[in-house]
Parts: sequence; C-alpha cells; structure tokens
Amino acid sequence: MSSPILEARELHKTYHLGQVDVPVLAGCSFTINAGEFVAVLGSSGSGKSTLLHLLGGLDRPDPDSGDILHNGESLSTYTASRLDRYRAETVGFVFQFYHLLPELNVMENAMLPGLVPSGIGSQAARVRAELLLNQFGLAHRLEHRPRELSGGERQRTAIARALVNDPPILLADEPTGNLDEKTGGEILDLLTASHEQGRTIIMVTHDETIAERADRCVRISDGVLLPR
Repeated sequence: MSSPILEARELHKTYHLGQVDVPVLAGCSFTINAGEFVAVLGSSGSGKSTLLHLLGGLDRPDPDSGDILHNGESLSTYTASRLDRYRAETVGFVFQFYHLLPELNVMENAMLPGLVPSGIGSQAARVRAELLLNQFGLAHRLEHRPRELSGGERQRTAIARALVNDPPILLADEPTGNLDEKTGGEILDLLTASHEQGRTIIMVTHDETIAERADRCVRISDGVLLPR
C-alpha cells in the first residue's frame, strides 16, 4: 500500500505571547490520501489555521514535538530551498482574506507563484493564469486591481493564483468566510471541480454545511483531530 500524500504525527504547536505560552495543537494526528477532499471542522481559535500552516510548510511544529510527512518523507529533513520548492510546487494556498497584492492587477496576482525560482516560469505562468481566469469567469477583469473586484472575484483570483503551478495539493483556509451564501457556493463549486480533476484538497471551516461538501470530515477539538 502506498504512503499517504500527507501525514501529521502527534503535532504540537505552542505560541509564546510575552510571558504567556498559548498551546494550540496538542498531539494532532491524521492522514490524507491522494485525491481526497477533507474538511477540518472546528470553532474559531481551535487551531484549524495553525494545522493548515504546518501542513503547507508555512510554519513548523514545536521542537521534537511531532512531524509532517509528504509521501512518506519528513518535512523536518527539508533544507530551506527544498521547503521553498515544496511550497511552490506541491501545495497551493487559498486564504479567507484573499491576500492579493493591491498594486498588481488580476493577471499579475494570479501569475505570482509561477515567477518564484521553483515556479513554472513567466511565460507558462501567463498562459496558465489566463486559462484559469477565463475558466473562472474573469476574462473581462484581467487588467483590474483587487479594489475593483467583488469578494467573489477576489477569491476566484486567489484560487487561480493557488493553482497556477498546478500543485497536487490545495489547502483552503475558510475560503468562503467573507462571502455571502450564493457566492460562497460558487467558490465551493470551483474547489469541487478542482478535486474532481484529481487534486487533493484540505479545507478548514467552522461551518457544518460547508464541511458536508467534502468527501470526509474530521473535527478539531482541544488541539487534536477526531473523526466526525
């Protein structure tokens, strides 16, 4: 049997706020198989975003306190340059607050991951970004700045940006959190379509209804993941 595409083993994460230690994850473990769409359900402050950041290599667990494996290989063994490649080539990120650069237009924002050293390169990034933006109904918005877009258009731009390097894993952090129900449903449809193309998706949410869109749902509580 092949290894899971991602595996979290006994993850602990504590933040230090002045003299106060704030534990967020307390032995969090689970596995994600290739091609799964998994929802991580939990209340605000439960550690959902922290877990996603650890899986995506944006942060590290506490020293000697758990591990994350990608295709059976520990992220803790990665050099800085290899971790950069992992973030560029393997995972795409979609955030609740979009994080589009205001001085760039839609096309330029969507191309960005392709321009980093491990990206697909500027020419290929432009071609793929335009393809994705056209598919997402933004062909008429390519030259617009984020301030000129609706919330749904901003999130569609952010999803195109996350997919421009064609990563096998998409990590989505409350992707509909700033959107109305109808627009949020359209964003979930885009994620579902990406999953149906074979992409592994891990989505964190506090909304039971949104979690139902996934193939499998786990709940985070007191810093650990439990089957729903």
